[in-house]
Amino acid sequence: MEHLQNFRPTQALINLDAVYANVSNLRQHLHSDVHIMAVIKANAYGHGDIQVAKTALRAGATMLAVATPEEALHVRKHISDVPILILGAVPVSFAPYAAKYDITLTVFSTEWLQRIASSATTFEKFLTVHLKVDSGMGRIGVRTISELRDVYDTATNMPNVVVDGIFTHFATADEEDPTFYEQQLQTFTTFVQSLPVKPRIVHAANTAASLVKEHVQFDAVRFGISMYGLAPSDYVAEHLPYPLQPALSLVTELVHVKQLHAGDSVGYGATYVAKEDEWVGTLPIGYADGMIRGLANQEVLVGGERAPIIGRICMDQVMIKLPKKFPIGESVVLIGKQGHEEIFIQEWADRLHTIVYEVPCMLTERIPRVFVTEK
Repeated sequence: MEHLQNFRPTQALINLDAVYANVSNLRQHLHSDVHIMAVIKANAYGHGDIQVAKTALRAGATMLAVATPEEALHVRKHISDVPILILGAVPVSFAPYAAKYDITLTVFSTEWLQRIASSATTFEKFLTVHLKVDSGMGRIGVRTISELRDVYDTATNMPNVVVDGIFTHFATADEEDPTFYEQQLQTFTTFVQSLPVKPRIVHAANTAASLVKEHVQFDAVRFGISMYGLAPSDYVAEHLPYPLQPALSLVTELVHVKQLHAGDSVGYGATYVAKEDEWVGTLPIGYADGMIRGLANQEVLVGGERAPIIGRICMDQVMIKLPKKFPIGESVVLIGKQGHEEIFIQEWADRLHTIVYEVPCMLTERIPRVFVTEK
């Protein structure tokens, strides 16, 4: 039987023109010789890695970054001629595959390098690595110049291994107080200067630093959350060098409409009880799609008006209180614009007491990504 998709009206609409604009504007903001590394980990923050990557490359990005070996291999199947950096730690067993498929690895351990030494002579191609400095983030990376030199010397003396880059990650670049950021920048600069030969690609700026910090562009910047039109923090949002264009909208439609009378209840636990006659609509989306129960009382848009979620969010369905009777099939927007109203991802993040990064990432694969572009 032929497999058909997208019967259910719940969809995440991804505006690739917005992605293009966000990257293109960054390209104009940066020095002309600085590379843009488009960060497309976690399925491009839930937006669709391959489509976003191709759009970012058209807009001026020249490198890609992911988090895991599996993500890198998936992207390499579709994009053959662009550098891909895995930002996280990888198992020794992946090294031959990284060399074969031209995937750049993050390295910060002499022990890791020693464990691949015996197999490095058999690599089909050179293994390209970027050294990681922990300048204060406290995740992965070398923490002393001595460690860095040990890793650097070990790597440069190995056959078929090329040290192509060095990088770090800022912990507070999105905050107003620059003290810790400047400490990290100074530490990283000192580490880079300690090397006998500077690697080809030095990079430190994450999205926030790329947009609001000066003198930190080095050879490349890593552009993540704002490629999707989202600001890393309120501080960055207030100091943007250009407007960001949100790329994701979440839409569905009414699948059932009914009238409740005073005393009628809605949902598990009968937690919502109508105080008067009212119209209620059912939407085909629930916590299995990423619309988790913490979004209770969140509003949606129907008929250009805001309508609140009522009752407990179910696994596959959610109910809303309608401002009036609507027909089955009426369009409903959960994130995005409708008429003169708009619901931003930040609104979901605030209600969930989290950050905007988390919201698109938690939208599950059950919601199809539908790509929209006029370019």
